[in-house]
Amino acid sequence: MQEQNFEVKNRRIQQRFRELKKTSPEKFRDRLNLSWSNWGFGRETLANSAKRLQKAEVPFIELHGNHYGPDLGYKASETLTILADNGLRVSGVCGMFSADNDLASNRAVCRQSAVDYLRREIPFTKAVGGSYILVVPGAVGRPKAYDDVEMERSAETLAMCGDWFLEHEIKAAIEPIRAAETSLVHTVTDAKSYIREVNHPGVAHINGDVYHMQSGESHIGEAVLDAGDKLVNLHFADSNRCALGEGAMDVCTIIRALYLIGHNQPGRFVTFEPLGPGGDPYPAMYGKPDKAKLDALVFTSIQYFRECEELVLSE
Repeated sequence: MQEQNFEVKNRRIQQRFRELKKTSPEKFRDRLNLSWSNWGFGRETLANSAKRLQKAEVPFIELHGNHYGPDLGYKASETLTILADNGLRVSGVCGMFSADNDLASNRAVCRQSAVDYLRREIPFTKAVGGSYILVVPGAVGRPKAYDDVEMERSAETLAMCGDWFLEHEIKAAIEPIRAAETSLVHTVTDAKSYIREVNHPGVAHINGDVYHMQSGESHIGEAVLDAGDKLVNLHFADSNRCALGEGAMDVCTIIRALYLIGHNQPGRFVTFEPLGPGGDPYPAMYGKPDKAKLDALVFTSIQYFRECEELVLSE
């Protein structure tokens, strides 16, 4: 054996990348749009987070979808002021789906909570200039299925919200999550099947996450190609879910795949979400922020990614 299977796939993607670069150089003029998901910054104020991202020259922010009730979460006018003061725009909103607002729940009150949550989050996303909301078909942190019809139940519930996505021109981006954290939709193929099950024009896109993809997909680059123009956003971290350069993630192959699907166009994003190692990163949502560590996390990751991108584009 001269090459391992993943090396063969890497080489094929590299060959396709070089061929496209040679035949269509105009498709490589623009760089990938970088964003940062701020819910991993814990209880830090949005103003402080925005200042950090401005210093790191990150143009977009993915906002924590924190409208858990009618009195909770960011206020649109205040949010826009803070972001404008720091030269930031909103890529989208990271929808948060727990057992309390589970689209697939066998408890009607929880599914109603999911509907009410999206009823609040969708117009907020439009108001702050975002283009997508991340949607998880089943609660994160619930790997055991309720029953054998939760896929249908989840799709039926999300379809109720489909007209709101169309009305506000917001993309519903279905995120596959690793099987250790959710009971359904673990791969790009699963996400496509789920979108077909929802069967609503307002639900048609995918949010990838390289951390989950390394568990659920046979090859991340090929999964990106399979998602194609349905991929509106890709969450990024290294293999250990830490800053880029601290793990073994094949960043260059993923970048090549993103350019092959034309992801370097307006409205498509690479959003950093390095939440740290371990099986349950979600307590970080409410944790006390360590400014020095967060600064290093952001500056290191952005610099590493841009260096990889320039390396790939110079081939």
